[in-house]
Amino acid sequence: MKPSAYRYARPSSVAEAVRLLADSDGGGKVMAGGQSLGPMLNLRLAQPELVVDITGIGELASVREDKDGIVYGACVTHAAVEDNRVPDAANGFLARVAAGIAYRAVRNRGTMGGSLAHADPSADWMTTLTAVDAEMLIAGATGERRVALAEFMTAPFSVALDEAEFIVGIRIRRHSPAARFGYFKFCRKRGEFAEAMAAIVVDPAAGVSRAVIGATDSRPIVLPDISAYLPLSPERLDAAKAMVEGLGIAGEPIKDAMHANAFARALQQVKP
Repeated sequence: MKPSAYRYARPSSVAEAVRLLADSDGGGKVMAGGQSLGPMLNLRLAQPELVVDITGIGELASVREDKDGIVYGACVTHAAVEDNRVPDAANGFLARVAAGIAYRAVRNRGTMGGSLAHADPSADWMTTLTAVDAEMLIAGATGERRVALAEFMTAPFSVALDEAEFIVGIRIRRHSPAARFGYFKFCRKRGEFAEAMAAIVVDPAAGVSRAVIGATDSRPIVLPDISAYLPLSPERLDAAKAMVEGLGIAGEPIKDAMHANAFARALQQVKP
């Protein structure tokens, strides 16, 4: 199967892209790396009248730093993060996550913004960037607004974007040198989407002790305070697994146990 007919535009500025989307009256679709949208077009799961390719907007592939954080342009690729071609606001954690996304060919073209806009619950960035409390920068007809990633995904494959809006950046605060991170996912084979995953961020300097359970049937589950399980001991590890299993995330014993074990393995990575 091939895509249905559509018009193609490659704007050179954010303002032009916003105008194109507004003029399309809901018929426009933004494309960055195309690793999610391309297959959807081929399968006709998406049938836009207009595809707006934002890779011609140079600023969206760049990174800028401010006093407390780093803003990654929406078109920064997974490979750029993996290869440390951009600074890492989470002390190497982002590069580690990026290296486990799909396959190198996908990472070369897939983008941070595109992954988050697609909002697959099993995708790596949705879970891990929620854990680091990322903030979305969104451009639209009324200017730029910001929204916490934890609130950005409203349902699987659905996000808080109006028809003439698109992601222009992802802001992540700088973590202290003492910050520790954990991430684990279960996949049938390397490169596939996860069946269970968990991400953990512990940053004493910021008073953060947060975990996020991903690969659910809905939005990621944020556990805002997991300090009761740290420092880790065999008893606390068992209690942590029991807590997650007791959430009944999937409603199936085997899958619930997978989520619990993903959480436990991520927790074991968080060491002083």
